[in-house]
Amino acid sequence: MDALLPQAYLIGLVVILAVAAVAVGRQVWRVRRDEVSLAKLERQGSDRASTAADLYELGSAQLRKRLYGQATDTLKQALKRAQGEAEPAEAMALIENALGFALAAQSNYKAAIPHYRKALQAKPEYPVALNNLAYALEKQLKPDEAREAYEQALNLDPSNKTARKRLNLLTGRNAA
Repeated sequence: MDALLPQAYLIGLVVILAVAAVAVGRQVWRVRRDEVSLAKLERQGSDRASTAADLYELGSAQLRKRLYGQATDTLKQALKRAQGEAEPAEAMALIENALGFALAAQSNYKAAIPHYRKALQAKPEYPVALNNLAYALEKQLKPDEAREAYEQALNLDPSNKTARKRLNLLTGRNAA
């Protein structure tokens, strides 16, 4: 009986350390993959022969690394290229939404809102852009417009947890 307690303790400690090692290893792997991807994309982007898709991918990598200023510049270039290359509407919507997100991440909600609206013009059934637009409208103190955007997002995707949560917060604020 006395020998079981120390053994159980050691086994439990080893299991906890193994789980922590796996979690840290996954995070290191993910960060390393993003770093390599970003370096590769920046080398390709500096060639100036990049397509709108390449620039969008670079901008997305910069967003993941929270390099919002650089992402804004890259996504603006991607948008110009996409307009010149006559990219499909869905591609334009992705770029506009990402650009709006980059601006909103810098607390420039006023500038982000037109990009979200353009994304929705290009792809009207785009719940992510609706969520982002609604959040930016919330930050601009336009709760009625934000509520309407969240409701549209829920109409498109009834399982949209973000829209449901934010809508409940908005209605709770107005009720109080």
